[in-house]
Amino acid sequence: MGASVRPSFSEGLGGEQGWPEALRGRGPQAVSGILTALRRAGLWSPRRQLLLATWQALSRALGTMDAESLLLSLELASGSGQGLSPDRRASLLTSLPLVKRDYRYDRVLFWGRILGLVADYYIAQGLSEDQLAPRKTLYSLNCMEWSLLPPATEEMMAQTSVVKGRFMGDPSHEYEHTELQKINEGGKVFEEEVVVQIKEETRLVSIIDQIDKAVAIIPRGALFKTPFGPIHVNRTFEGLSLSEAKKLSSYFHFREPVQLKNKTLLEKADLDPSLDFMDSLEHDIPKGSWSIQMERGNALVVLRSLLWPGLTFFHAPRTKNCGYIYVGTALQGEELKAVNTGLGNHLGLSQGISDSTFSNWLEMGSRPLHFPGSEHT
Repeated sequence: MGASVRPSFSEGLGGEQGWPEALRGRGPQAVSGILTALRRAGLWSPRRQLLLATWQALSRALGTMDAESLLLSLELASGSGQGLSPDRRASLLTSLPLVKRDYRYDRVLFWGRILGLVADYYIAQGLSEDQLAPRKTLYSLNCMEWSLLPPATEEMMAQTSVVKGRFMGDPSHEYEHTELQKINEGGKVFEEEVVVQIKEETRLVSIIDQIDKAVAIIPRGALFKTPFGPIHVNRTFEGLSLSEAKKLSSYFHFREPVQLKNKTLLEKADLDPSLDFMDSLEHDIPKGSWSIQMERGNALVVLRSLLWPGLTFFHAPRTKNCGYIYVGTALQGEELKAVNTGLGNHLGLSQGISDSTFSNWLEMGSRPLHFPGSEHT
């Protein structure tokens, strides 16, 4: 990481520990009181005024918990060198509440950013009152104008599985794929090469669905299942304890369960049906596909996926504050390795880039975070 460290959001509130200690679980009035005290103590600044205005507007529009999650998610992305510019942040602040209102969603989450060669896709998701109901996904190229994507289908997944490499950043772009199709004419069957056109928008739908199913995360207890079936936000959830926060078993995949259905009655005996109704991360294959670290003096736990590099999840223990964000090229670990191996060959490394070097590159994201300014675009 670079030696030059610029002020972070948390430093703007009184130091590296300021964010989790001063703002955890507090509403706009409490935050206003904290910053008023700073003003009286002679520690006020125009930057703190901007932070207060941003916090209050987000809290009113998205709810306090989602406002915390959005701001901290953007900081974590900024720490990996992929933060948003002030203009983009302002656009999100303006547009996401409108998306929530116009589409009548219960909650709107900023999902992340897929980096393209020409432009980037900014992704948001709308959730209904039933938190495990199919999420509605929208994308934007400017963080202001949002387009609703269709739900993913098996046909889409099969069709786009042949497309490799980076996204262009143009929804209307079409990939060409040549495949052999069997043709039956006059009782004779023969194979013919056919060029298939695949729209990038279709690929975008498939990739987001894959990432969601593989690495979208929620801490145990953040949701609860009613006896009648619907899944709701657990208003009594006060966060994981510090010891629980360090265990992969305390985190679930934020989707319908797959492995849980295969457990025996004996294995389910110790599970709480109102809380343990999703698949735990501890059984993920391959083993070791998650990196988990405590940061900021144990005030924040950060999980990063090595299967889908770019996915970052955070949780402040003993608080409701949690969330995840994806910022990356939408390449899986193996695809990324292939690209980097090609880069190593290009740089004249006879063996390309070794597995250990590649693993170290992925693990760079697990070092303690520094938060550069938001000049990144």
